[in-house]
Amino acid sequence: MSGIDIRGGGVVAVDTDALRAAADRYASERAELDDVCRRLRLEAARLSDLVDPTGDGAPGRVALIADHVDGVAARAAGLERRLRSLAAVYEFVELRAARAAAAAAGDEAVVERLDRTLDRLQHDDPLAGIAAAELEVAWDVRVLTTVAGPVTSGALPANAQATSILLMASLAGLGAGRVRHGERLRGSAEPVVVAPVGAVRRDGAPPHSLAAALGRIPPGADGARVRVERYAMPDGSRRFAVYVAGTRSGSIDGGAEPWDMRSNLQLYAGERSSSYDATLAALRDAGARPGDAAYVFGHSQGGMIADRVAMEGGFDTRLLVTAGSPTEAQAGPDTVSVQLRHRDDPVAALAVGASPGTVGAPGSVIVERLADPLLGPQDLTLAPHHLGAYIDTARELDGSPDPRVAGLTRVLGELDAAASVEVTEYGAVRGG
Repeated sequence: MSGIDIRGGGVVAVDTDALRAAADRYASERAELDDVCRRLRLEAARLSDLVDPTGDGAPGRVALIADHVDGVAARAAGLERRLRSLAAVYEFVELRAARAAAAAAGDEAVVERLDRTLDRLQHDDPLAGIAAAELEVAWDVRVLTTVAGPVTSGALPANAQATSILLMASLAGLGAGRVRHGERLRGSAEPVVVAPVGAVRRDGAPPHSLAAALGRIPPGADGARVRVERYAMPDGSRRFAVYVAGTRSGSIDGGAEPWDMRSNLQLYAGERSSSYDATLAALRDAGARPGDAAYVFGHSQGGMIADRVAMEGGFDTRLLVTAGSPTEAQAGPDTVSVQLRHRDDPVAALAVGASPGTVGAPGSVIVERLADPLLGPQDLTLAPHHLGAYIDTARELDGSPDPRVAGLTRVLGELDAAASVEVTEYGAVRGG
C-alpha cells in the first residue's frame, strides 16, 4: 500500500485573501526596516563627524549594519510584490472558473458581473492575466497526464490503450466528468420501485471515521443498493446519512437492475437514471425532506449519484464523500467535499483531472494514491477500483496527521449528538 497524497483542490488551492494579508505584513515590516535603516545611517553620519580617538571604525560598522538592514528591507519588498502578484493570478483563475460555471448554468447576470470584475483586474494587472492563462494551460496538461496514466500503466488491455487515450483526451477537452454548479440532469428516467431490504433497525450509531462510513455502502449481495440512516436530533430536527453502491450489472438494455451500465452512461452524459431516482425515493421513504441536513457517500456509480444528490437533491449537504467516482461535483461553500481517487483506477480517471477551481467548503480535500503498483492478473478485475481498496485509502486518511483530517472528523461528529438512529437499506427494480 503506497502513501496518500492530500491536496486542497485543482489549480486554485490557495486563499487569495491570506496571500494579500501576508503581503500586508511584509509591507508593514518593510516600512519598519526602512525606518531602522534611516536612523542607522543618521547615526553613522553623526559618528563620522566626531573625532574617533580609539580608531575602531565605529561609523563604518554602523554603515555596514545599515546596508544589511536595507538589503533585508529590499527582500521584504520583493516578497510583498510576489505575493500580491500570486494573489492576482489565482484570483483570475478562480473568477474564470466561476464565470464558466455561471455560463453553464445560464446565469447571465452573474456572467456580466464577473466579466466586469475580470476587465478591471486585467486593466490593473495585465501580466497577471497572462500568467493565469499559462497556469490554466499547465493544468490542462496535468489533466491529460492524469487521464492517460492508468491507461498506459497496464490497467487496461494494450490493444485498447490508444483508443482510450484519444477518448479520454476528448472528454477532457469537453469538460466531461465535472458536475458544475447549477447544472441539472436532463430528461426523465424509467419508472423504478424502491422497497426496504430486511427490517428497519432502530439501534444504529453514527460512523466515527471515513473508513467506517465507506464500509457502510451496501455490498449488494442481498439486493440492497442504498443505505439510509435517519438521525433524530435533540432539537427535533432530522439529519440523514445516505450510502450509495456502485455498478452491479454491465447490461445496457435497461433491464430490472437500476445499478447497471445504462445508468452509468446516462449519469456521465448528464441524464437522469433509474439509480439516481431510486436513491431519491429511498431518502423520501426514510423521511428526508428538502432542506434536511444530509451526509452523502458513494462509490463508483454511487459517487456520480452522490454528486447529483448533493448538487440538486434539495438537501443541506454538509459532507460529500466519493470513492472512485467518474465525476467531480463543484460543491458549494457549505459542503465539505472529500474525493478519494486512485491514480491507477481508470474509472476515477474519467473525472478528467478535476475542476480547475476550488471545490467545496474550506477543509475539502482530494486524496490520491497508487493502489496497486504491481502488474498482474488483478488488473483484469480493475482491483484499484474496488470498494475495499478505497476503504484502505480512507483508513490511511483517517490516520493522517494532516490538520484537515481533524476538520473532517468534526463534520462527521455532528451526528454524535443524535438521540436515536434509524437504519434502512433499500433495493430497487426498474420498471416496477
